[in-house]
Amino acid sequence: MIDSHCHINDDLYFDKSKEYIEEAQKAGVQSFFVIGCDLKTSLRAVELAKKCDCCYAAVGIHPEDALKAGKNDLELIEKLLSEKVVKAIGEIGLDYYWEKDEKMRDLQRKYFISQIDLANKYLLPVVIHCRDAYGEVLEILKNHKVIRGGVMHCYGGSKEMAVEFIKLGFVIGIGGTCTFKNAVHPKEVAASIPNNSFVLETDAPYLAPTPHRGEPNHSKYIPLIRDQIANLRNQTVEEVEKETDETFKRIFL
Repeated sequence: MIDSHCHINDDLYFDKSKEYIEEAQKAGVQSFFVIGCDLKTSLRAVELAKKCDCCYAAVGIHPEDALKAGKNDLELIEKLLSEKVVKAIGEIGLDYYWEKDEKMRDLQRKYFISQIDLANKYLLPVVIHCRDAYGEVLEILKNHKVIRGGVMHCYGGSKEMAVEFIKLGFVIGIGGTCTFKNAVHPKEVAASIPNNSFVLETDAPYLAPTPHRGEPNHSKYIPLIRDQIANLRNQTVEEVEKETDETFKRIFL
């Protein structure tokens, strides 16, 4: 299995990344896509991927970090794209859940589009974070098409809109939310989207699946997500593993 979105570069895990990886591998997770949110975590993602053959890196500026980004951070992110271990730009996108100020939302949009342009310049896929902005993200992606596509990380939109993102060359990231009791949309999406159109992810240390809600998330919990998806789709766990591994490799490797 591949954890297609985790933050081993987070302060919680970075200094004990070796132990983290070993623990997850015992649970059957073979590879880890370590995702950057700002310059610091992007540098750490590259460092981890260079050190561990089982890790890949994505680099980028998260919408919530756009306001805090330094003047030259995007230029420094671009320099990291020459590293062979960097397989995507991300996580990028829009987050309107916390940000209500229209000027700050406009800044998010500018960073989002600038990083899409970078992805196309270097022929890389993107990892998209979206919260309370699915309609606008879809519109931006229609107007600024990503050549290599990417993943809609931690997807929380409707199953109908998921199909629209898939049409644009994106796959759907399904994580711990599909195990939450009242998470209607994630369950519907996991059950209904086509085969080979989704990947497994944890977003560790965030969004731990049931029965670990409230605890730091970990890649070792991927089997809980896999099992729930298999149940929702009436598939075997082996089928889910095979399809999601193949989908990840098709998009990012």
